[in-house]
Amino acid sequence: AEYEDCVKRDPTNAPYHNNLAAAYLKMGVFNDAKKMVEKSLELDKTYVKAWAKKGDIEFFMKEYHKSMDSYKAGLALEPDNSLCRQGLQKTMQKVNEGGDDKERAAHGMADPEIQAILQDPSIRQVLTDFQENPRFAQQAMQNDAGIRAKIEKLIAAGVLQVK
Repeated sequence: AEYEDCVKRDPTNAPYHNNLAAAYLKMGVFNDAKKMVEKSLELDKTYVKAWAKKGDIEFFMKEYHKSMDSYKAGLALEPDNSLCRQGLQKTMQKVNEGGDDKERAAHGMADPEIQAILQDPSIRQVLTDFQENPRFAQQAMQNDAGIRAKIEKLIAAGVLQVK
C-alpha cells in the first residue's frame, strides 16, 4: 500500500512504479507487476533497474524470449549491470536446459512477435531445412544474423525444441 500511495502522489516517478512492480512480483501478481514496470519504462527508458525488474517478471512468467530482450536492453545502457547480467545468465541457463515445457510454449505461441516469426517465409524454410536438410539450415544460421536471432527467439520461447 505504501508504494501505491507513492505512485498516486507522484505518478511521473519511474522508481516508484518499479518498486511497486517489485512488490507485486513478490506477491505473485505478475500481470500487475508487468504493468507497473512497463509504466516505469514508459516514464524513463534509460532506467536500468526497471529493465532488470521487467526481465525478472518475464522470467517468472516463463516468457524467456522477452526476459532475454529486457536484460539485453538494460545491458545496452549499462554493460556492467549485475542485475541484468545475472538475469540474462539465469535465463540462458533455463533456455539451454530445454525440456518439454508446455506452459512456456503456450506463452510463446500466444505472443504476436513469435507468431510473426513463425509466419516469416525465410524462417519457415529454415525450419523445414532443419528436418530435411540440416546442412542448409546450419548455413542459414551462420550466414544470416537476423535468421539466427529469430530461431534463437523461438527456442527461448519454448516453441522450438532443440535436442
